[in-house]
Amino acid sequence: MMKTSSSSSSLMLGRRSLLVAAAGAVLARPSLAAGYPDKPLKIIVPYVPGGGADILARYMAQMLTAPLGQPVIVENRGGAGGMIGVDVGLAAPADGSVLTLISSSYTVNPSLYKLKYDPVRDIVPIGQMSAGPLLVVVNAKSPIRTLADLAKAARAKPGQLTYASSGQGSALHLAAAQFARLAGVQMNHIPYKGGGAALTDVMSGQVDSYFAATASAMPHVEAGRLRALAVTTTSRIASLPDVPTVAECGFPGYDVTLWYGLIGPNGLPPDIVRRVNAELGKILVLPATAEKFKADGAVPSGGTPQAFGSRIAREIASWRDTVSALNIKVE
Repeated sequence: MMKTSSSSSSLMLGRRSLLVAAAGAVLARPSLAAGYPDKPLKIIVPYVPGGGADILARYMAQMLTAPLGQPVIVENRGGAGGMIGVDVGLAAPADGSVLTLISSSYTVNPSLYKLKYDPVRDIVPIGQMSAGPLLVVVNAKSPIRTLADLAKAARAKPGQLTYASSGQGSALHLAAAQFARLAGVQMNHIPYKGGGAALTDVMSGQVDSYFAATASAMPHVEAGRLRALAVTTTSRIASLPDVPTVAECGFPGYDVTLWYGLIGPNGLPPDIVRRVNAELGKILVLPATAEKFKADGAVPSGGTPQAFGSRIAREIASWRDTVSALNIKVE
């Protein structure tokens, strides 16, 4: 039988001691989120002020300030279909001090633009915050009173009836283009640099229609400045129970959901992701949040970072098929 030398035994004991010490150090290491955050946070909104994304971001920033113990501010960095703001957010330090709000349009951009980042691998999903329909609106004084009227008017004047969007290639742009294709009509797209400017021109009558973020359009519908023709999801919304779905208006199969969520830059520590996701989850189950979202035609979402990441990847593939079918190009 081979005997172990005393030097070999000492070496083995030394290695075991090192392993035990290393394991102890890992166990003793404090959570990366334990001292987080230790400075003010920033939420990048890749759109100009006044739109649905901006409204939601400011509400969530206000609600996150107390539980995180640090001020949470909103910084608007609009332009290029949201890509400028996303570029800024993903270039930030991966310490959780800068988060980025994205919308459904984030999953459209890979089909239309050459991105500086990989839309799946270069982000860390944190959580989905809301989901709801777009609202098809026209000026309150418009002779167009129903979605069928809109299609009829577009059919009578091919290419002359206009529709606004918050930017070329945005989910709002594609939602209207998808409707026009389904209705078999040609409409003239008028892109804006944000939802606020688009709403202003629809209310003034300079543009005929708009597939708008419900949060930004709802106050103007309630004030009588806009007329709501339809919602783009398969179900009506509680805040506008008399407004039909696009499918109910005679265009079956139509379904577009607008959602918002938070992401961080690649390398964001899992502990910080879990912390922010947990705080979002607490806010999203509050009755006050449900009431706030209901007024905007949306519902709180919540869920895990993994589920949000899966949705992003799935919708990137789905919009790629839609963009190809609609033959949409951006200038």
